[in-house]
Amino acid sequence: MLPIRVIFDLDDTLYLERDFARSGFAAAGDWLHRELNIPGLAETCQRIFTAGRRSRVFNEALELLRVEADPALVDLLVDIYRTHEPTIALTADAARYLACRPRDFLAGLITDGPSGTQQAKVRALGLERALDFIVYTDALGHGYGKPHPRAFELVEAWAAPYGLPLAYVADNPSKDFVTPRERGWWTVQLDRPERVNHFTAPSAAHEAHTRITSLDELDACLDDLQSASGSIRTSSHRHAGALVAFR
Repeated sequence: MLPIRVIFDLDDTLYLERDFARSGFAAAGDWLHRELNIPGLAETCQRIFTAGRRSRVFNEALELLRVEADPALVDLLVDIYRTHEPTIALTADAARYLACRPRDFLAGLITDGPSGTQQAKVRALGLERALDFIVYTDALGHGYGKPHPRAFELVEAWAAPYGLPLAYVADNPSKDFVTPRERGWWTVQLDRPERVNHFTAPSAAHEAHTRITSLDELDACLDDLQSASGSIRTSSHRHAGALVAFR
C-alpha cells in the first residue's frame, strides 16, 4: 500500500454493533433476574432488536414480560446497557488488518457516542494497544460529534509531522464522509452485510469516494484511489486543547 494514515470509525467498522447490543441486553437481563427475579429480558430485547424496533427496546420488552415499564426502571436498564463492560470482539478482517500492519503504519480512530461507552468498547477490543490516536467526540463537548470538523482537525494536527495523506474508513454516509472529503481526505465506506443500520447519503457531497465490504479489500482500494487521482493534499488545519488518547 502507498504511504497513508488510516483513521477508522468504530461501530460496525472494527466490530459488529449487534454484538454490543447482545452484550448489553445480557447485562441488563442478568441484573433484572438477580435483583427482581424477572427472567427473560435479554432474550426478549434481542428479539425486538433483531426485528428492527430499536427506539424503546426496554419499554417494549418489559411490557411483553408483563412488568410495568416504570421510567426509573427503564432508565436504570439503559444505564446498565451503556456502562457495562462489553463482551465483543474485532471482526475477523479487522483483526487481520491490524495484526498485519507494518511497524511504521500508524492508524487512528474517530468515534461518536457516549464517551464512557465507547471507551469500554475500545478496552474490550484491545484498541488502545492496536491504534495510535483516538478521538472520542463526546469528550470534546456538546455538538462536536461528526460531521463537526473538530475531531478531524485533531487528527490532522497529530498526523501533520508525517506529511502523509489521510483516509477515513467508516459506515455511515449521513455524517462520516462529508467533512473529511471537504478537507482533502480519502473516504471509504465499509458496507458490512451484518451491519445494524443501512444509512443513505443525503447528498453527493456526503458519499464516500468508494465502497468495500471487508477490510481485506482496503489496501488495494486505497492504492487504486491514489493511483487514479494522484497524491491528495494534507490539511494544514490545527487545533489544540481537546481530549484525545495517544498510545
